[in-house]
Amino acid sequence: MPQSTALDPTAFAALGATLAGDPVVKLVQNAVTTTGVNQVALNRAVVTTTDPSFSVQLDHWKVANQKKSGRCWLFSGLNFLRAHVIDTLKLEGFEFSQAYLHFFDKLEKANWFFTSMIELAGRDLDDRTVKQLLTDPIGDGGQWDMFVSLVQKYGVVPQYAMPESESSSNTKAMNDTLKTLLRRGARDLRAAVAAGQDAEPLRAALMEAVYRVLAIHLGTPPTSFTWQYRDKDRHFTRAGEFTPLEFAAEVIDIDLADYLVLVNDPRATSPYQKTFTVDHLGNVVGGRQIRYLNAPAEFLMEQVVKGLEAGRPVWFGSDCHPQFDRELGLWSGSLFEYEALYGVDLTMTKAERMELAEEAMNHAMVFTGVDLVDGAPRRFRVENSWGDERADKGYDTMNADWFGEHVFEVAVRRDALPEAWQQAADQDPIVLPLWDPMGTLA
Repeated sequence: MPQSTALDPTAFAALGATLAGDPVVKLVQNAVTTTGVNQVALNRAVVTTTDPSFSVQLDHWKVANQKKSGRCWLFSGLNFLRAHVIDTLKLEGFEFSQAYLHFFDKLEKANWFFTSMIELAGRDLDDRTVKQLLTDPIGDGGQWDMFVSLVQKYGVVPQYAMPESESSSNTKAMNDTLKTLLRRGARDLRAAVAAGQDAEPLRAALMEAVYRVLAIHLGTPPTSFTWQYRDKDRHFTRAGEFTPLEFAAEVIDIDLADYLVLVNDPRATSPYQKTFTVDHLGNVVGGRQIRYLNAPAEFLMEQVVKGLEAGRPVWFGSDCHPQFDRELGLWSGSLFEYEALYGVDLTMTKAERMELAEEAMNHAMVFTGVDLVDGAPRRFRVENSWGDERADKGYDTMNADWFGEHVFEVAVRRDALPEAWQQAADQDPIVLPLWDPMGTLA
């Protein structure tokens, strides 16, 4: 490195003396050294002008809790589906088994990984795609299309048919074992291919080992179960014996294949009204391809409002961290006044934040309400999956100024889109590399 960039201690000593004499810096320093910075920077005007009431509100059920796991995309997908079950059958509450789909997601991800390792066996270990796969071979995260693939292949079951376990609610120990098993498997599969051997018997044996670990941690998935329930009027119904796929056909009122994912990626390399996919990203071999249709943030917001007004919650993914107070359950564009507090410029555009690794989608939730003023949304109601001991019994509020900056994708009905957008969805997708920000899993 050039010596000209070396720091000069005397210069910073002088700067420290200058700051020590600044009464504003001194006041802020006193506050931040004794109180959490978010409490000091919290914009009280935003808090006091954001009420949790909505002109359109669909939810009347208790929120779920993913606990210490990264299963938000599964929880939000199943929350999206359960709304119809609760309303149609007039239930006080209902949850699908998250552990059931979690089991098969892990199983399928392991097979996806082993298949990729065989396919990429000719590449060096420091190849960027191989390295990305090895870095997180079987994490908890996912995408909408991955959720659809699981439901289409394995169906769904009520939560009582496969309840939560210690390892479904706290996945670290199970994931650590699976990562070791998968990486060891990658070593052996690559060696088999290099030796000119058939890798298929080894892949099959590895999958049996993965199933064994999953069954020990999560329990064995049911192949059938009895479905019976009592509605809120105390009427009892015994519907009978169902397989998971039969149950899905019985209680899910929509064809998930009719839904597609709109994304807002404003980078210059990602034109609007074009489709994208991500290389080697997925869970089910032979399942649904991950596809995005890129659109302006305002278009995403319009489709969310349209879906909510039609009476259906809307699945979405965002970066949930910026400008968010967890206890208040509030997202707002100017919730924390960091620049005023520090006296430094922190502004970047959404595209710049994506390009510079500042931001990417990391959490999936469900919109269940919107507050419309003269037809324009000013805030949204969000069903999270972090339990009911925070915010409005677990329901959060998102001001509209936050949406465009930090929401990345929404799942919407294809036939609800204008014809030009439906046609755009049929294009062959542009393939992004696995390490692209749009390859991040919720």
